[in-house]
Amino acid sequence: MPRQLITFQLGEQILGIDIMTIREIRAWSPATPLPNVPSHVRGVVNLRGVVLPVLDLKQRLGWGVTDPSARHVIIVVRIADQLQGLIVDAVNDIVEVPADELQPLPDLTDAAAAQFLEGLATIDDRLVLILALDRLIETGPALADAA
Repeated sequence: MPRQLITFQLGEQILGIDIMTIREIRAWSPATPLPNVPSHVRGVVNLRGVVLPVLDLKQRLGWGVTDPSARHVIIVVRIADQLQGLIVDAVNDIVEVPADELQPLPDLTDAAAAQFLEGLATIDDRLVLILALDRLIETGPALADAA
């Protein structure tokens, strides 16, 4: 059975996440910083009365720090029982990937990013890294209280 993914840009890289985990895609709005949280947690935003932690996905993957601007978007996803916002450069497409076309990751030297990926797929002659959302979050008192 094919998987439906939303693809998005993070720098020059294209990544994908399962469409069923996405709750909404919203325009960038500045996050309120929180003390004593990991550096990839940019802060929180108010999403219709729900406090939503916002993660700098680029920083979480070890690819640098995002300098958010009006062109960035926040993809709101459900990870476990918690809503999280992911800062990305742009959202691309909805694509279908047949289950047999999902490839395992090769042995990578970038082990920091590899731990957050579940595999890759070729879509329109471009490699798309498939994000493993459940590996992105850290459980800790500061984050649990924020959400």
